[in-house]
Amino acid sequence: MASEMNPAEAAGSTGMPQLDFSTYANQIFWLVVALVVLYFVISRVAIPRIAAVLDERRNAIASELARAEELKRKAEEAEAAYEKALAEARAEAHRIIAETKAALDEELKEAQAKAEEEIARMSAEAEERIASMRESALAHVAEVARDVAGTIVGAIMPHLLDEKEVSRAVEKRVKEVSR
Repeated sequence: MASEMNPAEAAGSTGMPQLDFSTYANQIFWLVVALVVLYFVISRVAIPRIAAVLDERRNAIASELARAEELKRKAEEAEAAYEKALAEARAEAHRIIAETKAALDEELKEAQAKAEEEIARMSAEAEERIASMRESALAHVAEVARDVAGTIVGAIMPHLLDEKEVSRAVEKRVKEVSR
C-alpha cells in the first residue's frame, strides 16, 4: 500500500510537522498560550525586578552627585579661605613694608641700609609663607578632586575605573589651573 500513496501524502508524513496543515490550529493555540504565559511572567516578574534595579541605580547616582556637590562646595570654601588668607598676608606684608620704610626715612644712611635688609628678609619669609599656603591649598583641592572624580567614575562606569588614570587627569588639570 505504501507504493499507492500520493507523493504529497508521502512528503507530509515524513516532512516537517510544522508544515502539516492539519496541525495548524493546534500549533496556533499553543503559540498563543506560550505567548500569554511569557507575557505574564515578564510583566509580573522580570519588569518589576528591572524597575527596582533601575530605581536603585538612579538613587545611587543621585546620592553620589549630591555628595560630589557637597565636596565641590567644601573645596570652594577652602579656596575662598585660602584667597582670604593670601590677601591678609599680602596686606600684612605691605603694611610692614610701609611702616618700616617710614621709620627708615628718618634714620641715617647706615641705619637705612640695615632696615632695607630686614625688609627684604621679611618679604622673602612672607612670600615663602604665601607659597606654602598656596601649595597646601592646591594639594587639598587636588586630593578632593581626585576623590570626587574617582567616586563619580566608579559610580557611573565602575568597569572603567583606573585610579592612576584618574590621578593623572586631576594632577594635569590642577597644574593647568595653577599656572
